[in-house]
Amino acid sequence: MKYYSTNGKAPIADLKKAVVKGLAEDRGLYMPERIKKLPKEFFDTIETKSFQEIAYTVADAFFGEDVEAEALRKIVYDTLSFDCPVVKVKDNIYTLELFHGPTLAFKDVGARFMARLLQYFIRQDNHELVNVLVATSGDTGSAVANGFLGVEGIHVYVLYPKGKVSKIQESQFTTLGKNITAIEVDGVFDDCQALVKSAFMDEELNKHMKLTSANSINVARFLPQAFYYFNAYARMKELGKADELVMCVPSGNFGNICSALFGHEMGLPIKRFIAANNANDIFYKYLQTGKYEPKASVQTLANAMDVGDPSNFARIYDLYGKSHERISNIISGATYHDEQIKETMRQCYAETNYILDPHGACGYRALQEGLKDGEVGVFCETAHPAKFKETVDGIIGGDVVIPERLAAFMRGQKQSVEMTREFEDFKHFLMSR
Repeated sequence: MKYYSTNGKAPIADLKKAVVKGLAEDRGLYMPERIKKLPKEFFDTIETKSFQEIAYTVADAFFGEDVEAEALRKIVYDTLSFDCPVVKVKDNIYTLELFHGPTLAFKDVGARFMARLLQYFIRQDNHELVNVLVATSGDTGSAVANGFLGVEGIHVYVLYPKGKVSKIQESQFTTLGKNITAIEVDGVFDDCQALVKSAFMDEELNKHMKLTSANSINVARFLPQAFYYFNAYARMKELGKADELVMCVPSGNFGNICSALFGHEMGLPIKRFIAANNANDIFYKYLQTGKYEPKASVQTLANAMDVGDPSNFARIYDLYGKSHERISNIISGATYHDEQIKETMRQCYAETNYILDPHGACGYRALQEGLKDGEVGVFCETAHPAKFKETVDGIIGGDVVIPERLAAFMRGQKQSVEMTREFEDFKHFLMSR
């Protein structure tokens, strides 16, 4: 499979280059030249298949031309050592629980897959050291750091905005050591992302060290997230509730919903999608006006979605031929400020006893308000509520139990490097490594 840049000015790449490089030379995002349709027979019997079996079929369509079959099967099965179950919340609303992985967040799937695929390619290059740069507004850092922890031939640099991720999230990538370096940036998430992008474009730095990204800009990070949408459909089909299925995705950098849309293009029979935003409503406004106008991000309770210029909009825009009409026909939007998020969390807990995290609350509310007669909705619960324990406890008046694997991170010793938002300072640090 060949990959082109959304900006259209970079050389065509193979999968290996797209994964190792992360970002195209013209600062565009890599897109596969074609999206393979899966056969009708696959969907006819999908409810009889396991999560891993479904995921391998999807992975083969994306990566099978470039990765040996047994190696790809091992990558998929190793990645999915945990389930992503669908759980009923109320009559016509279900949640896809994506927090059963090692760091209790949806990004575990993409991060674990990418770590294994990148190692597969590194082994073909006689173990040349690859440096992974990742900007995080919360869960990406922990998922990537833990997905790559101890992986030979890879060093990870996690850039995060100082004071703007929860203490629990921070502990998941600042306490690891080994091949993980946490960089605490005096700025917001968009500053961290800008540093990563500038690093990829700096010729001197790229001669000094091999760089790649593990943000959702990397095809090996965002594409595997399609796996759990196929699994959600299969599990809803088992229940006889898949005919009018609406998928609602809490969205920040838009990699997650982008993978769902790729699945739809492969034939996944989801009726329509809802992108649920917090107060960072750039995509919501695009749907209303047809104008994409990025702006500085606003800090909210749902901090992993605090993105003012979502990178993967470029992929969605490209996927639908730059047509606002086609995009708005398949995706609708919703946006909620902090008080609405709190209200939703309280209401859901009181009525159903289900504890939402702030991101999932946006998805749940969007389905409550946006489902039409006969439709059944599934929203992504993207992180375990214990990752936001103080916030969640204060809102619902409860005491969220912290899983032991999360408590273990919190007992660790913080190790981080303080950094300004100036690229020259970041470059100097990397050049000294």
